[in-house]
Amino acid sequence: MSKRISKHYLKQLSQDIDPDEIFLDSKNLPSFDKDQFEGRIEQPIGKGSLFGVLGVFLLIIIVFLGKVADLQIYHGEEFFKKSENNRLNHTPLFAMRGVIYDRKNVPLAWNSFDDNIAKTALIASESTTTVAMPFPHRSYIKAEGFGHALGYVSYPKRDTKGFYYQEVFVGKDGIEQSYNELLSGKNGLQIVETDALGNTQSGNIIDPPQNGPALTLGIDARVQEKLYATIRDLAHDRGYMAGAGAIMDVQTGELLALTSYPEYESEVLSESKDKTIIQGYQLDKRAVFLDRAVSGLYTPGSIVKPFMAIGALNEGVITPEKKILSTGSISIQNPYYPSIKSVFNDWKAHGWVDMRRAIAISSDVYFYEIGGGFEEQRGIGIANIEKYARMFGFGSLTGVDITDEKIGTIPNPEWKAKMFKGEPWRLGDTYHTVIGQYGFQVTLLQALRSAASLANGGALVTPHFLREPAKDFPKTQIQIPEEYLQVVREGMRDAVDNGTETGLNVPYVSVAGKTGTAEIDAGKKYINSWAMGFFPYEKPRYAFAVVMERGPHANTIGGVFVMRQMFDWMHQNTPEYLRAE
Repeated sequence: MSKRISKHYLKQLSQDIDPDEIFLDSKNLPSFDKDQFEGRIEQPIGKGSLFGVLGVFLLIIIVFLGKVADLQIYHGEEFFKKSENNRLNHTPLFAMRGVIYDRKNVPLAWNSFDDNIAKTALIASESTTTVAMPFPHRSYIKAEGFGHALGYVSYPKRDTKGFYYQEVFVGKDGIEQSYNELLSGKNGLQIVETDALGNTQSGNIIDPPQNGPALTLGIDARVQEKLYATIRDLAHDRGYMAGAGAIMDVQTGELLALTSYPEYESEVLSESKDKTIIQGYQLDKRAVFLDRAVSGLYTPGSIVKPFMAIGALNEGVITPEKKILSTGSISIQNPYYPSIKSVFNDWKAHGWVDMRRAIAISSDVYFYEIGGGFEEQRGIGIANIEKYARMFGFGSLTGVDITDEKIGTIPNPEWKAKMFKGEPWRLGDTYHTVIGQYGFQVTLLQALRSAASLANGGALVTPHFLREPAKDFPKTQIQIPEEYLQVVREGMRDAVDNGTETGLNVPYVSVAGKTGTAEIDAGKKYINSWAMGFFPYEKPRYAFAVVMERGPHANTIGGVFVMRQMFDWMHQNTPEYLRAE
């Protein structure tokens, strides 16, 4: 009976349970501790949670769509190009740099490939992978005397992965720098398509290079080499530190030779491999990198006297025939000490000399008097000294077609006040300036151009290397009467016949010239030795200028010796330049 009651009771109980009672424990009744989660099994999801999840998904969608827009719309073209470049390799095809020739078509600078470079080129042409294309190396004439004139180049540069970050040759110094744009030509481009594995596909695109044109210079390589060797040998034999020389066509300004000693080797600097030699250049106290023909500044000494003579004639302070007595010196009253006289020496007592003879024997006293005045003789004064020096090209650029040309200095009262803390200009300063001393500084090219202007009737030409392709170089006419120029030319011819430049009195060509010996350094232990002039005298074709730098004071062998060696050599080897046309 008990079994029947139990079954009946369970059946009735199951029928009487309300559905809400099933979830009775989902509510926290007062007797349960809800902090201990008593009285409930699960928590229903609230509306806030649903909205939070929905917001996260919406944010993700917005960010995704924004990134898609950024990639496809705003930066689409940029990334398209990058993707294209990932499969298109760009390799420069190097243009051949223009060859440089002398006037006789002797190559002075050209392009060459050594064996290693040639092998690299062959591999590059046959390989299915990208190989950096080689560039030609620059070769230079092995003769001495061309370093500063030609200059050197900086080669294209690439990183460790073979990509070029400098794809062009860059001219450094000399002709290579001045005519870099013309010589360079234009590089070409090879575009190679590769697949994901780096294999080359068909359809390469090639933009062929445009080679640089050749340049022909007015330089004669034979004359250039000989002039350098003569300057070098004399420096070694007679204790000169350095030197420079030039020969130029007086009508056109075309340079037949322009060289500076000491010099660097163009190929050594271009290759930049021999660190020992390059370091030697840098440590050499003679300043190997200084082009003394263009950038060297020198005290001119007596080579300025012909131009001071022209100034005196043009200002009417003297006639060519008037004579001035040189007893070896002149003395003037010291403005600060009445009992003392300041003495200005001549290099010797010359007696009575007129203008032509004063130029020929280089009388200092004569030029002291026509420059600064003395007793009854009027002088042109420092303002006119500067005026005529500038008129003939001193103190200004010549316009030569290589870089780093210097201007120089012509002393005047303003210059002295600036250099010597307000000191006034004195008569003695004028005396020293008129004979090319004091603070006077000129370049070799200025001396060369001024000599040419005496020979060609007063035209200041522009010294230049370039012969072809033809280019117009400026020429300026000096407004000086021809008869005054002729007086000076006759004095310079007399200097060779029977004056300070008799070393150039040779039977095969008539030369007119002027020497200059400039004392340098505070103790006057050293000199610069100058020689300048032109030839042939009857119908001048070429002007010349030589300066031997910093030699012993007692040395009497200098610039004249260099030109005598040159004339003797030219007579035997290049007589065409000595003939009058």
